[in-house]
Amino acid sequence: MKVHTFAFFAALFFFTGKTAMATEEPAFTVVIDDGAFQVRQYPAQLVAETRVEGDRRDASGAGFRILADYIFGGNTRRQKIAMTTPVVQSPPVSEKIAMTAPVSQTVIADAWIVRFTMPSGYTLDTLPKPNDPRVVLSLLPATRVAVVRFSGWADDRDFSRKLAELEKWLTKRRIRASGPASFAQYNPPWTLGPLRRNEVMLPVEAEAAR
Repeated sequence: MKVHTFAFFAALFFFTGKTAMATEEPAFTVVIDDGAFQVRQYPAQLVAETRVEGDRRDASGAGFRILADYIFGGNTRRQKIAMTTPVVQSPPVSEKIAMTAPVSQTVIADAWIVRFTMPSGYTLDTLPKPNDPRVVLSLLPATRVAVVRFSGWADDRDFSRKLAELEKWLTKRRIRASGPASFAQYNPPWTLGPLRRNEVMLPVEAEAAR
């Protein structure tokens, strides 16, 4: 991880007074629990997100800095917003609607959406507006996702390997994915590798595991 990304993360946790133990996470209901694998149901989530060009690692740092500036006070009220976890990355998709087919999604290469979930006390009406037009506030619909959790300093090979494991687990369960994978990281840079929490998430059909 680059030094300036570390500095942003360190400053973020220092000024918000948060630690990894105290940081808010999105609420969810566990539908299936199978060791490192889960299927979760998330309610609608209020998020701040930005689209960044480049490979996953560079996009992670660039997107984090843009969003960190917003919650540091880079908004119309100069208001600080508490940090939440995880920081999520997912590839943007374009959607096409065929005359006789469902909506189809195509992943856009060399671009990533980096996303912070906003603290639970806010709504779209009460969140301060970002100064930077690259920051977009939106309400994501409720979703059901399959997740595999793992530790360590995750790189692209780790995420690819865990995604393959998650896809294999879903095949065994006869659960169908409904979109591209997202990558979630929960810890500040100083957390030791064995204590780090990373996740690969795949949206699945709403009927999964019912």
